[in-house]
Amino acid sequence: MLTPQFSTQKLAQALGLAGELYIKREDLHPYGSHKGRSIPPMIEKYAREGVRDFVISSSGNAALAAVFAVQAYNKQLDSRFRGNDNKELTLTIFTGKNINPEKYQEILRYACLPVGMAQDDIRKNISLHKLDNPRQSAFQVDQAGDAKLLRQSTDDSALIGYDELAHELGIIRNLTAVFVPTSSGTTAQGLHEAFVRQKINPQIHIVQTDFCHALCENGDLLDMISSPRPSLADAIVDQVGRRKNKIAEAMVASGGKCWIATNAEIAPAIEIIQKNTGIEVSPNSALSVAGLVKAIAAGIKFPGAVVCIFTGK
Repeated sequence: MLTPQFSTQKLAQALGLAGELYIKREDLHPYGSHKGRSIPPMIEKYAREGVRDFVISSSGNAALAAVFAVQAYNKQLDSRFRGNDNKELTLTIFTGKNINPEKYQEILRYACLPVGMAQDDIRKNISLHKLDNPRQSAFQVDQAGDAKLLRQSTDDSALIGYDELAHELGIIRNLTAVFVPTSSGTTAQGLHEAFVRQKINPQIHIVQTDFCHALCENGDLLDMISSPRPSLADAIVDQVGRRKNKIAEAMVASGGKCWIATNAEIAPAIEIIQKNTGIEVSPNSALSVAGLVKAIAAGIKFPGAVVCIFTGK
């Protein structure tokens, strides 16, 4: 599913970037965010293997992508997946009690029926639960064999979905660097591996927050002390960083780096994006620009085009 990407000279000049700057609007993906690249292929893969019940623990974007993917599968079951047993998929969603209220309402809007409405044949198979320990609950469901856990941070079947994104970015002439807001690192790893298969090697720069930066052991904050304040970019939640080694390899191989942005750096990024492009972005998307600002301030030169990915809410 193609998402818009465009060059913005005005924003490049405002940031002090000498070369060309592109914005990739994954926040406009039909499934709500860049997670729409990886979750649907995961569900399709396991559905073809006979799995019918899925569970996910999510802070928002991955859950929404899973909702859309399950709905699409069930709606087009006969035409797209002939040969299966024609049993519809089910999805159980666990979110934390501190989930962003807007994200929760969005999931609720698409996953659950309004009170008083009759169930239809699409959304009746999806349930949503707000819990103290959503991740542990999802693990328990998976371990009991009741449903397949959709976990991008450890499941490499999530990587293949980023081939499509890499091909879209790969058409940019003289692509030099890509800035990726990342939590588990799945998007960054998937992009790098897909670029290698395309025989191109743009720098992979990942951007995390001072509140959560499990992938940035060699980041730019003294002693790597996490801020006690929640970040504006509340989709960066992975505290373990199981893809840490792969991300480190990708950054070394591509010449990229890891950047950590504070709230005091994310807020100005949102403002400068809006002022110079007219786009109102979420703090999670603005992380990519905040990372680029830090790279420019650090004296890094980019001989070709730079891409900032707007990942979603």
